[in-house]
Amino acid sequence: MYHNKLSIEHWGRIDYQEAWDRQSVYQRKLVALKRTARAEGIVRNEGTHFLVLCEHHPVYTLGKSGKTAHLLVNEHFLKEHGITFYRINRGGDITYHGPGQLVAYPILDLEFFYTDIHRYVRTLEESVIRTLADYGVVGRRIEGFTGVWTGQKSARKICAIGIHMSRWVSMHGLAFNVNTDLTNFQYIVPCGIEAENMAVTSLAREVGHELDITEVTTRFTNHFTHLFNIDQCEERKTQKIHIPS
Repeated sequence: MYHNKLSIEHWGRIDYQEAWDRQSVYQRKLVALKRTARAEGIVRNEGTHFLVLCEHHPVYTLGKSGKTAHLLVNEHFLKEHGITFYRINRGGDITYHGPGQLVAYPILDLEFFYTDIHRYVRTLEESVIRTLADYGVVGRRIEGFTGVWTGQKSARKICAIGIHMSRWVSMHGLAFNVNTDLTNFQYIVPCGIEAENMAVTSLAREVGHELDITEVTTRFTNHFTHLFNIDQCEERKTQKIHIPS
């Protein structure tokens, strides 16, 4: 039986590149711990993990399997509207991040939980589905698609998920539209999905008013730690990003 410790870090509203760089530092730290332990024949019974919670300035990100054509505007438009664009190493296609969106980056060594990427993604989805239920919103999965959706007759995507693994250590994660201004989704093909009966939504739109994103974040974190069965957590808020030694 493993004992897992989770450091929960609130990074506030942060530039995407900076958050990506810092995630990479954390991921490399956990991979290095594994390599050192194996080289020295050490059996590790305690896992160290991170959960980063933040918002981003307006940005489009394109995953490894995404198509550039799904960005429907040019560089001039992006500059004029203050939106950045990155090709990144997560799975999935193109999505938007911006203020009012809860972004969660779990950096977990899955060998302390289970080595099953499908199960990991379903657990991330379940964390959001349970958070939605707290606000009376029914979240669901759609076969063949990743993420969380609302609506029955028409599907409305409320959470996008894209991850990257290195030696079973995760990075990237999920983007949960809470109070997100959905306008900027009009300038992409969100997640590369072109079906007419599929759209993007936010929790604020579903309930009819804006929410306290701090409260939503707390509820999400509680569901996340419960589903991953982590009961030892250290939580801190920081604008200056801490780099583990």
